[in-house]
Amino acid sequence: MKESLLNLIQKEFPLTKRPFASLAKELNTTEEKILNLYKELKEERIIRQTSAIFDTKSLGYSSSLVAFKTDNIEDAAKFINTHPGVSHNYERDNEYNLWFTIAVEPNSSLGLEKTVELMAKKVNAKDYIILPTLKMFKISVQLDIKGNRAKRERIKKHKKEKIKLSDFDMLLINLLQEDIKSIYEPYEHIIKSLDIDYERLQKEAEKYKNSGVMRRFASILYHRRAGFKANAMVIWRIPKEKENQIEEIGTKMASFSAVSHCYQRPVFPNWPYSLFTMIHGKTKEEVDEVVNDIENETNIYDHKYLYSTREFKKQRIKYFSPKFKEWELKNG
Repeated sequence: MKESLLNLIQKEFPLTKRPFASLAKELNTTEEKILNLYKELKEERIIRQTSAIFDTKSLGYSSSLVAFKTDNIEDAAKFINTHPGVSHNYERDNEYNLWFTIAVEPNSSLGLEKTVELMAKKVNAKDYIILPTLKMFKISVQLDIKGNRAKRERIKKHKKEKIKLSDFDMLLINLLQEDIKSIYEPYEHIIKSLDIDYERLQKEAEKYKNSGVMRRFASILYHRRAGFKANAMVIWRIPKEKENQIEEIGTKMASFSAVSHCYQRPVFPNWPYSLFTMIHGKTKEEVDEVVNDIENETNIYDHKYLYSTREFKKQRIKYFSPKFKEWELKNG
């Protein structure tokens, strides 16, 4: 039952009055058993967090992947982690050894590039590259715990309905970002603080999904503790004669179930890799097998593995938080 629950809640966690009862019904068991199992998985640090997963760009934030080349990686990571828009920060086995994702709010006084430039100066980085997303082919971190997912999957494209966020939306988004408590009615505080009912909560969440503001409300796992110990960023150089096929190639790479992220990013004279794939496996051999399959499917062979050797930070961004302005006032 553990594997079934983990697979289920990575896709979608119910926004109902008693979500553990909803899950129990789907898994043909009792609410109490599911709640107790969920508590165990949190205590064992297999479930990292259950909350809304919002789309940074749709909320008006500017974001990018950034790579630093630094000799003082611990000190550099410590300072970079102070920024509230840094969600992921890893040491990777490359001359560019510190990799992080950063987002700055829409009315940032510094902006993205100046923020990264300031960070690089503060930590005495020898060099850095800013690698924003040019094209997103896939983002869907759903680990196949049971091991029965097909090797390939169809990437669904949803038509987004643009919305303008109100003050109410910002309040609700702030509350939906919080990790739920392991209790029978984990959304009760949202209902009471905003004076709404569950029907309104579900309606608003559906609106956020249809607009692309929220990808889903779901659980994310600690990859290694869930058994996925080999997680590689595999980067691909596309030959000049195939650059006009990059959308087709990226779509094929994204179709592999073990690929959770697939992006096109800019190239530079010292960095010719334009397609980035995050591949998850329980062993390095599993990752190698996926890479070989991608090579056979796309006829692209020039790639590098960037395995993470240390995790310095991994947490959800708290959007519309005063900490963004506080950081810029202190450091900018």
